[in-house]
Amino acid sequence: MKFLIVVPTYNEIEKLRALTEQVFQVADARAHQHGISLVSVLVVDDNSPDGTGQLAEELAQKEPRIHVLHRQEKAGLGKAYVAGFAWGLREGFDAILEMDADFSHNPQYLPEFWRLLKEYDVVIGSRYVTGGGVKNWGLVRRLISRGGSVYARNLLGLPVKDMTGGFNAWRREVLEKVDISNLRSEGYAFQIELKWRAHQKGFRITEFPIVFEDRAVGQSKMSKKIVVEAMMRVASMRMEK
Repeated sequence: MKFLIVVPTYNEIEKLRALTEQVFQVADARAHQHGISLVSVLVVDDNSPDGTGQLAEELAQKEPRIHVLHRQEKAGLGKAYVAGFAWGLREGFDAILEMDADFSHNPQYLPEFWRLLKEYDVVIGSRYVTGGGVKNWGLVRRLISRGGSVYARNLLGLPVKDMTGGFNAWRREVLEKVDISNLRSEGYAFQIELKWRAHQKGFRITEFPIVFEDRAVGQSKMSKKIVVEAMMRVASMRMEK
């Protein structure tokens, strides 16, 4: 299995090098045990003013498993993932993982994704199953995230505890069948919509516990606009059922 990790970036120069190093340390030590023949990283950079894109190119020159996709402007996380998914499908990858650039998603969880992808089509690194959790979040952020998951799960009828999380792996058949070019959501809503469409198509979905540790450097990119959009998109999806 060829496995691609899509890492959207905007001003992530402080952690990108360390992230890729840790990813390949885990891959070199564990991937072959799970039938993974290749682990690659695709950095999707939105023209970061701090030079993240340039750093990614420098890393790619030294490590052939790193690839870089440049976008002209900051156009949203959902669109960044769609661009990354499309690239991965064109390049023949068998499974694609979404991953934050700032170590909120720990590379040490990669072997569990690889193990579960043998049996499931969608694997979710979940904060809200037994054993999962979050660190460095205030009460309001916790309520918004967990409440958003409960709201979406109940309204759409999905058996998924973590609807809003972004540490998810998808077999290529899922991304092909859900028609990623038609995904319209951003932020939380993007994660919800993709899981919902995979469930609608009858794909096998599972969750395993992760601890999500919020970024130690910089500011959270969550905004009120993202939260409101998620609520409206979920209501819209409910009407499409």
